[in-house]
Amino acid sequence: MAAHKLLVLPGDGIGPEVMAEVTRLIDWIDAQGIAKFETETGLVGGASYDADKLPITDATMAKANAADAIIFGAIGGPKWDGVPYEHRPEAGLLRLRKDLGLFANLRPAVCYPALADSSSLKREVVEGLDIMIVRELTGGVYFGEPKTITDLGNGQKRAVDTQVYDTYEIERIARVAFDLARKRQNKVTSMEKRNVMKSGVLWNEVVTQVHGREYKDVTLEHQLADSGGMNLVKWPKQFDVIVTDNLFGDMLSDIAAMLTGSLGMLPSASLGEVDAKTRKRKAMYEPVHGSAPDIAGKGMANPLAMIASFGMALRYSLDLGDLADKVDQAIAAVLAKGLRTADIKSDGATVVSTSGMGEALLKELQALHA
Repeated sequence: MAAHKLLVLPGDGIGPEVMAEVTRLIDWIDAQGIAKFETETGLVGGASYDADKLPITDATMAKANAADAIIFGAIGGPKWDGVPYEHRPEAGLLRLRKDLGLFANLRPAVCYPALADSSSLKREVVEGLDIMIVRELTGGVYFGEPKTITDLGNGQKRAVDTQVYDTYEIERIARVAFDLARKRQNKVTSMEKRNVMKSGVLWNEVVTQVHGREYKDVTLEHQLADSGGMNLVKWPKQFDVIVTDNLFGDMLSDIAAMLTGSLGMLPSASLGEVDAKTRKRKAMYEPVHGSAPDIAGKGMANPLAMIASFGMALRYSLDLGDLADKVDQAIAAVLAKGLRTADIKSDGATVVSTSGMGEALLKELQALHA
């Protein structure tokens, strides 16, 4: 049995706490002989800055390049507000994305039946929700140049950010979306602002061309991003796969996150290009939630998004889809039994700690393998 090489980057804040529940799972899977893992652990973000005055070191980047999958926790916090801009904790995450070419961000939004009443929307609107937002991650306004603040004198300044997309960047993210749709409900909704942005005009044109050349069997629709945001709140179950750019993807995925009741429930994957020789791709998996420094060390953090992110690694990087299905089933089972961490607590539920939730999930997984 070939070993899967994992790089574990717990990071800052609650990162190490929620990651501990993933490493508990990894150890159990390895001990049972279900799969074999070779796991290394590294520093990133504030923890790396404290140790090496860098948000990520070249040595850790080398480990990331060699890994089959990177399992990433969370970074940042007020402790590092005063560090130089280029050394801020977030720079470690951005380097990982850039250097590994992680251009496709997959953010599923699934509303588990037991949490349907935790959403701010009515149960009938969100119950059974299962959508996937595919966000372009390495282009657009976050990376475009020029990016400047200019002093104009007389107390006036001018800030400039540049939205830039090339055809190939849109083509490759569109293909990821269409390929995912073929394994789901076979529908893609592309969102941009072609009515006011030239990049939106090109985005619409290229997605349409890719669809016509390669994916005519998939249903394609287009929506303006602002209208799409409205429809995500109005009737989210009309969507299957949503593909959009970096800026709109950032906003729309957070809207989708709250449909499910809590950011603490949402995983994500960031994927690179498929290597022509190995047929593998660089990939990193992380929960959508942040480092939550206010509850770090208190055993209150919800580990389910971190565990679900590991489940996505099993599915998309390690060819262990059956095991990923069982992880998803175990998450649904602990929720159905009324177990909750503080962020998703409700009347009649049993509030458990971070480790308590991880232990309960492992018991469910063990039962599924009995």
